[in-house]
Order: sequence, then structure tokens, then C-alpha cells
Amino acid sequence: MLSLCTLWLNKKQMKIKKIQNLDNFKGTILIPVFETTAKSIVPIEHHGVSVYSQVFYGKKDTHYLVEKYECTHVFIGLGKEVDYKSLKTIFRRISAKQKEVFGKNIALVIPDNFNANQVEATISGLLLGTYNLGHYKKTDEHPFLKSDFEFNYISNSDYDEAFEKGIKIAKAQLETLALVDLPPNKITPKYLANWATESGKKYGFEVTVFGKEKATEIGLHSFLSVGKGSAQEPQFIIMEYKPADAKKHVGLVGKGITFDTGGLNIKTAGMVQMKCDMAGAAAVLGAMQLLSDLKLPIQVTAIVPACENSVDAQSFLPSDVIQSYAGHTIEIIDTDAEGRLILADGLSYLIKNYKPETVIDLATLTGSVVGTLGYECAGLFTNNEDLSKKLQQAGDSIGERLWQLPLWDVYTPDIESEIADVKNYSGKPVAGAISAAKFLEFFTDKHTSWAHLDIAGVAFGDDEFAKCKHATAYGVHLIANFIENQ
Repeated sequence: MLSLCTLWLNKKQMKIKKIQNLDNFKGTILIPVFETTAKSIVPIEHHGVSVYSQVFYGKKDTHYLVEKYECTHVFIGLGKEVDYKSLKTIFRRISAKQKEVFGKNIALVIPDNFNANQVEATISGLLLGTYNLGHYKKTDEHPFLKSDFEFNYISNSDYDEAFEKGIKIAKAQLETLALVDLPPNKITPKYLANWATESGKKYGFEVTVFGKEKATEIGLHSFLSVGKGSAQEPQFIIMEYKPADAKKHVGLVGKGITFDTGGLNIKTAGMVQMKCDMAGAAAVLGAMQLLSDLKLPIQVTAIVPACENSVDAQSFLPSDVIQSYAGHTIEIIDTDAEGRLILADGLSYLIKNYKPETVIDLATLTGSVVGTLGYECAGLFTNNEDLSKKLQQAGDSIGERLWQLPLWDVYTPDIESEIADVKNYSGKPVAGAISAAKFLEFFTDKHTSWAHLDIAGVAFGDDEFAKCKHATAYGVHLIANFIENQ
């Protein structure tokens, strides 16, 4: 067991250590409190501080500050019960919105009835609170990121491993948030390739990148067609994590459209948010960092086809018929249905050359899934019920929910073409997420353990942590949690 965790975050060092008590402690004390009752006659007490129910009784999403003994006591309401995601959000809120109460050190009091997962969620939330969307603004550095900051915790149990895991989860999610939120003139296909290469060197996975020339040579024609109209060279990124004690082999594919104009079927609304169309790729990149950092005993091969869907004289056209790596021809009905084209080659290449036992792809693929499920969960498509169950369990336990939608054969006519093997868009205003999934299924070579996650409604959205839509890092922890429990 560790007696001291050290976090390197944005090149800043923060020490985390367990202390026995608050004797001689001066700083900020975080005190999580489960809800009592507004009429309780017994005050909440800690460190010689009493708080009466008239002002605070632990109601969820409330907090109360008391200055005493040269300490700032922050009583944090958890409600009667608290799930993983809520706990993470509660502490992210404290870290992000109350950062002025943090000095050079804090002490976190861990309740006796907390378990390791709750400790993990707590530290992850606190570190996620350091994220600042103002990447190009001059802002004050979060206290947690200062080199002399100390993080202490008090508990009757040893939670060093939970702290270490929570830190690694937060680090991967922070990287993912930045990848999605940074602008498309920064996050280009080449940037993603370089990020993967550097991350691989740091965390221990191999990275191979195919540029336009190599991708053409091996026949990634569907992938290359999407990037034809852009000045940015497409990058086909392959990552391999191969632990010596690997039990199973999982394959991942993430949609990496670094910006989506819609191509010649140009978008007429919402284009300003299309930097987020690589959120599936970002989730896969973040997951590769996390599972490598956690040293999970599962082999993972991940592919990120990264390109920009732009417009110029070289752009692919509606009614074009293009080739694919799998050898199937594709009729282009809509150039704005481009994500499935790059995923088709990613899936085909992964399955043919690496033969993983389970394959999962993540993509901000359709507006249709948002119309169906809103912003509360991602769409799950698979014909493997065991895989469906395990993915949903992995998501439910951490608050990254999935809901299964059908892949019935009655939807196959939606992708049938008169001129080619398949078409990339049904042309219908209904069941768009399903027909997109059926298109991807066509390129899985009837793999018996494949799942498609349409994360369009959950990867980028509105919440309390910014005034505009921004990244959520959905999928990073979900995938790592699923793989960890294989």
C-alpha cells in the first residue's frame, strides 16, 4: 500500500497523504455530510464546530462554511444516499466554484461509511474541478495546481489505492476534455496523431500512424474520401496496449472527425459546435491512457481514423460511389453522413488484422439518437446480449448510462443501394441512429461481439460548469470500467 500519492497534473505536482487527525492543521477542511433532517435537534459536529439544522443538515447540493481555529470548514451535503456520478459532481462543484476557499493545503475528512468507490469518485471530482474552459484566456491558476499545494485525508481506513485510481481517472478525463474543447485549428488530425504518440511513450502502448500515402496504399478508401476536401492530411491512428499477462483482447474504434462542415451537404445550423465531432476519438484516446495507466491485464487495440470533413473542389460528392477497405462499394447519399464512412474502414481494418474478441466503437454519430434518448444516455447497438448487459452495468455503476436500441434485420433495407453494395444514408427522417448502426454492422464481418455506442447526446453539452456547450469526457471511464471487469 502507498503511504503517499503524488499527482502530476499539467506539469504541477500535488502531494496526497494520510494524516491521523487535525491537530495543528491550518487550512481548508472538507467535511462530507449525509442528510439528517431540517428539524434535527442534534447539530452536525466536527473539529469542535457545531452546525445546527436550521442552517445546514446535509441536503444534497448544499454546503456551509465556518471559519474557526484558523481553518475554513466546508460542510458538504450529500443527501440521504449518493451515487458515484452525483458524488463526483458534488466535489467537482466545490473544487470549481469554491476555489477561493482553498489555500496551500486541504484536509478531506472521509466518512466512516464511505467505500473505496466513493473515495475514488470524490478525488476524481475534486481534480475535475480544476478544469478551466478558458484555454486562451488569462485566468488564475487553481490552488490544486500550485507546486506547494498539499492534499491530506483523514480516515479510519487506508484509501491510498482508491486515491491513486481516482487520480488516474481524472487525469485521463481532463486530457479528453481539452481534446474536445480546444478549437479545430488546434486539434487537427496531425495533433491527435502526435498526442497518441506522446501518450503511448509516457504510458506504455505502441502507436502506428498511417498518413495519406500509406492509407492509400493499403486501401482505406472510405476513410480517405471524407478527408479529400480538407487541407489537413488524414491520420489513421493505431494504438496497441499489450500487457504480458493479458487475459482477453478488446478492440476500440473512435470517430475522429476533427471538424465537420457537412461537406457538400453543408450544415445549415450548429456548425460552430462541430469541433466536438471527434469526441468518440477523444474518448478512445483517453481510455487508452487510463487503462495503460491502470495497467489492466487486458490487451487492447484501438483505432482512431482522424480527418476533417471540409469543402473544396476535391470534396467527395453526393451520388459518388466509393470503395472501402473491406472491398464493399458505398453509394454516397449525404456527405454529412461521413462519420460512418471512416468508422467502416476503422472497424474493417481492426477486425481483419487484429482479430479482437470484442469490438466497441464510439461516435458522435447521429442527431437521431439525441431525439430518441435526449442528453441522459448514449445509444447502444449490439446483437450480443451478454456484451450489452456488461456495458450497461459498467455505465450504470459510474453514471455513464447506455440504452439499447434494436438492430433488427427489418432495418436493413434502409442501407440497401441500387448501384452499390450499400448506401451511407437512408434518406428517411426516422430511425437515423438505427440505420447508421446497421451501416456499421455491415462492415464488422458478422463479428459476434461488437457494440456501437452513439454518444452524440452525451459527449458535448450544457451543464453548470460553463456558460456554453462543452465536453463531458463521456466514455473514458465507461470503457476502462468495462475492460477492467472482463
